Amino acid sequence: MPANLSPEYKAAEAEFRKATDPRDRLAALKEMHRTIPKHKGTEHLRADIKTRIKDLTEELATAKKAGARGGPATVIRPEGAGQVALVGPPNSGKSMLHARLTGSHAETGPYPFATQWPLPGMLPHEDVAVQLIDLPSISTEHPIPWIGNALQPADGCLLVVDLCEAGCLERVLAVRELLAERKVVLTTGWPADDTAEGHGEFDPFTTRLPTITLVNKVDALEDRTAEIEAFLDLTGLEFPVLAVSAETGEGLEGIGPVLFERLGIVRVYTKVPGKPADMGRPFTVRRGETVLDVATLVHKDVAAGFRYARLWGAGSFDGQQVGRDHVVADGDVIEIHSS
Repeated sequence: MPANLSPEYKAAEAEFRKATDPRDRLAALKEMHRTIPKHKGTEHLRADIKTRIKDLTEELATAKKAGARGGPATVIRPEGAGQVALVGPPNSGKSMLHARLTGSHAETGPYPFATQWPLPGMLPHEDVAVQLIDLPSISTEHPIPWIGNALQPADGCLLVVDLCEAGCLERVLAVRELLAERKVVLTTGWPADDTAEGHGEFDPFTTRLPTITLVNKVDALEDRTAEIEAFLDLTGLEFPVLAVSAETGEGLEGIGPVLFERLGIVRVYTKVPGKPADMGRPFTVRRGETVLDVATLVHKDVAAGFRYARLWGAGSFDGQQVGRDHVVADGDVIEIHSS
């Protein structure tokens, strides 16, 4: 990262990192370009910003045209408690997994590249849902120029592999390399992990995706434990592993709870004074976030006028008065008082 960057630039870069909507990312990029100091030490970064402004402008224009004629979008706006992408080489079974987990109508078939565009679906877990995005297969034979932008809003990914497929090891390693070329790095650290890695601290344009390996079609493996261990040893991949089968349904029930835990999802319920809490639709934040973060989700005006909140939860007495910086816990009920 070049030295002597202005506070205005750093603020714009922070906005870019947290933006999930492509339009917000474009606005942040333009502000980064406007505020970055112009000296020799920032030449490469300025060039990178200009390139990304151009690419994202074209991407948005293409998406708008596609939308006008009913075509698909390449960047899916996040919904639910988090967005997780399904990535993998051809014939790994991503689309069947997506269909089984979300009830989507993902096109499936015993042939490569059945999925051509991002397809969203919702994976339910208790009273929340995680958005799963089925993406086209990644391989050297089928480059996807927009894959980096498609993955930027994701909170994590499921790397789907089929150990029965010929050349599986090479294809999986190729996925990682091809993503890295697009500045998408698969990492081991999830938000809820103490060892969670940084998110591009020294490069605002690197997307770091916490990853779980889904070993699919385990029903076809003769000795699944030995074959999975051999795969991990030969590839050097250190991501957490779940053994599943989209065909039989084995292991699929464990994906929702694992994502809920790894994403650090916290459900907070709200109530208005004198009325019961609305326990049907929680607001979701991340572990470590505060009452003010919840108020912002309720409405920006509620957050702007925040005075205090009353909280019901395991770690407090009923109706305890708390301030904006109080860290919420899963299952808390809050009553927000604002001016």
